[in-house]
Amino acid sequence: MDRTLKAFSLILSYPTRELQHAMPEIGGVLASDTRLTAAARRALRPLVEELAGRDIYDLQETFVMLFDRSRTLSLNLFEHVHGESRDRGGAMVSLVETYREGGFDPVTSELPDHLPVLLEFLSTRPFAEAQDTLADAAHIFEALNARLVRRESPYGAVFASLLQLAGVKPDQEAVAEMLAQPDDDPTDLEALDEVWEESEVLFGPDPSAGCPQVRDMLANMDVPINPAPHQAAE
Repeated sequence: MDRTLKAFSLILSYPTRELQHAMPEIGGVLASDTRLTAAARRALRPLVEELAGRDIYDLQETFVMLFDRSRTLSLNLFEHVHGESRDRGGAMVSLVETYREGGFDPVTSELPDHLPVLLEFLSTRPFAEAQDTLADAAHIFEALNARLVRRESPYGAVFASLLQLAGVKPDQEAVAEMLAQPDDDPTDLEALDEVWEESEVLFGPDPSAGCPQVRDMLANMDVPINPAPHQAAE
C-alpha cells in the first residue's frame, strides 16, 4: 500500500475525531516521504497541525464551506472536466469498471470521481499506475491549489504535493481556463440548492451506506487510533 496516497485520502475526507487522533502518525508518513521535496513536506505541517488540534466543529464547518459549498473547489474531479455534460456519466461508468477490475469496492455514497475515493484506490495500485492517473489530473491539482492559496487555506499544500507526485507539469492553458471561472460564494445557499438538485444520479453501492468510515480506512493503513466514538457536528 502507498501510505502517502492513503494519508492524502484521509486528510481530504470529512474531518472526524478519529482522524484527529491519527494525525500525528499521518503527519509522520507525509514527513518521511522523500518523493516530496522538503519544502512540500514543510508546507503540509500547518494543515497536519490544524487537523490535529483545532476544534472538530470548526474543522467540519471549514471543510463544508470549502469543498461542499464551492463548486470551483469540488473534490469530484469530473466536475472540473465535464461539468454536467453527458460525457461525465460515461467517464463515471468507466471509472467504476476500473475500480471493479482492481478489486476495489468503496462503501460510500460519494461519486466514484470523489478525490478521497480515487486516492484510496490508487494507494492499492503500483505507483507507476497511480502516477499516470495523477498526471491526468495535474491541471486540476494546480488550479485547486491556486484557489486554496488565494483563500489562505492550508489545504492547498495537499494539491501541491499531489502535483509533485504526478511528476508532470500541468497544462497551463487548462489551468488558466479553470481559474478564469469565478469563485462560488459559499454563503449563497440558493445556488447551493440548485447544485444539489442537479446531482440526482448516484453510482456505486447503496447510497444510504454513507461515507467510508475513517476508522476502517485508518485500520487498513495500520495507523493506531483512539477508540473514542465520532460525534459529527449538527
